[in-house]
Amino acid sequence: MASWPTGRLLSTAARLVEHVWVDALEQLGLTHAGLIVLHLLGSGALSQTELAHRARVETQTMSRTLERLEREGYVARHKHPDDGRRHVVTRTDKGQEVWAAARNLEADLFPSIADNAQMRASLLEIIRTTTADRWADD
Repeated sequence: MASWPTGRLLSTAARLVEHVWVDALEQLGLTHAGLIVLHLLGSGALSQTELAHRARVETQTMSRTLERLEREGYVARHKHPDDGRRHVVTRTDKGQEVWAAARNLEADLFPSIADNAQMRASLLEIIRTTTADRWADD
């Protein structure tokens, strides 16, 4: 593996990390997409469209994620206070509890890399440069 190109190492590591994440999240009754939504709702209520934009997914994808989270009791949809035709999504108490349990998974699962600032900076740069045309930089 030491002779593999960086892209292959990154791809292999990403797949392996994803498998570990999926298993750990399943034990909490979450998916990776659900974890992202619970994280985004930490700053308060958001619409489905706002959530999709911030998560960098299509609105239809967000709809499916929200349906599952709502079934599990992790989020609730409420009428927008200023516009009764729109809805906003909030974390429930149960959603807050599962978020609290999941928020430190990265450090628990990968303690040797959880605080690697240079690796994070490099990954963020890869994401920014490869998605610049599709998504506005947040």
